[in-house]
Amino acid sequence: MYSVRKVTDDLYWVGANDHRLALFENIFPIPRGVSYNAYLLMDEQTALFDTVDWSACRQLLENVEHVLDGRPLDYLVIDHMEPDHGASIEEILLRYPAVKVISTEKAFLFMRQFGFHTEGHELITVQEGDTYCFGQHTVTFVAAPMVHWPEAMVTFDTTSGVLFSADAFGSFGALDGKLFADEVDFERDWLDDARRYLTNIVGKYGPHVQLLLKKAAGILDQIKFICPLHGPVWRKDLMWFIEKYDRWSRYEPEEKGVMIAYASMYGNTEAAAQALAGRLCDKGVTNVWLYDVSDTHVSQLIAETFRLSHIVLASVTYNLGIYPVMHNYLMDMKALNVQKRTFAIIENGSWAVKSGDLMQKFLDEELKDMTVLNDRLSLASSLLPDKAGELEALADAIVESIGR
Repeated sequence: MYSVRKVTDDLYWVGANDHRLALFENIFPIPRGVSYNAYLLMDEQTALFDTVDWSACRQLLENVEHVLDGRPLDYLVIDHMEPDHGASIEEILLRYPAVKVISTEKAFLFMRQFGFHTEGHELITVQEGDTYCFGQHTVTFVAAPMVHWPEAMVTFDTTSGVLFSADAFGSFGALDGKLFADEVDFERDWLDDARRYLTNIVGKYGPHVQLLLKKAAGILDQIKFICPLHGPVWRKDLMWFIEKYDRWSRYEPEEKGVMIAYASMYGNTEAAAQALAGRLCDKGVTNVWLYDVSDTHVSQLIAETFRLSHIVLASVTYNLGIYPVMHNYLMDMKALNVQKRTFAIIENGSWAVKSGDLMQKFLDEELKDMTVLNDRLSLASSLLPDKAGELEALADAIVESIGR
């Protein structure tokens, strides 16, 4: 059975929702599912913008067939070749043997690498600034390399103001009928997933997102809809969400606040983290969030690192090193190019307290533009009364830094 929604009078969402997939890209938990968005333009000539993951191909075909209602599919526009969007390309080519395919040179290379058979179809290679007319609608193509694959582009419909934004401005979460961002409480129910999506998948490529935003700056007043390949379509308050993307891709914290990420084997390091949280709240800093790195997926840790200005790393020493899951978190920060944060350190160890020095060395040598506060809480096995002064000094240093 088809399930479609109108975006504009002649543009339809023909994608699908997936609640069966547990891990997006086989890494990121998606308890709320995910949507695969594709869009069908019904102009003098019809054009399908992207496809869906293979698991959702049947739904895509039913949706496209319903909207076409007997008309041929004239064009297939591929903005992004990653398999969660491109896997169903060949099925579209088989069902519509006369369809012409519009994409970038590198995307056609990827199609061949994935083994798609494009023989017998007209392949139209476009690049930055090219335009194409489907009748009433004229689109222009904008290169968006490394947002987040090298072949990616975005397509702007200059007639209706629709920006087909590929993986930019996307989010985890299935739509479940609610296509538009203004049909949900996005800030309450979707923003965390949008942040986790951007920071973990595209976070490394902040400069490339910035380049795309600069390209879009000249047409911001013309953009009326943002149609991403995952998550809701934007038709209101576009600048609110664009500002989020701008901030995230500049690695600027969204809020002043403290994330305490702790790695604790038997609860003693966790107790110190809790004690610090209490001191901070006593001193008026209440935007404090605690996360057990052993029990929190690293994608959530990264998203919170992007959100908050200050991070406390509290780690037990393990085999004379950093606790493994804490080290994994640090490695993800490095891989995703996290910058411009202020750190404080709590270290613990029963016979050799090494984790603090090792974490500081990592922050100083492996990450960019990080500030590490001089005050440190150093524990031997547990937080005892003689450490009250160090705990107080660390809390004061964090409060002073936040207030700057």
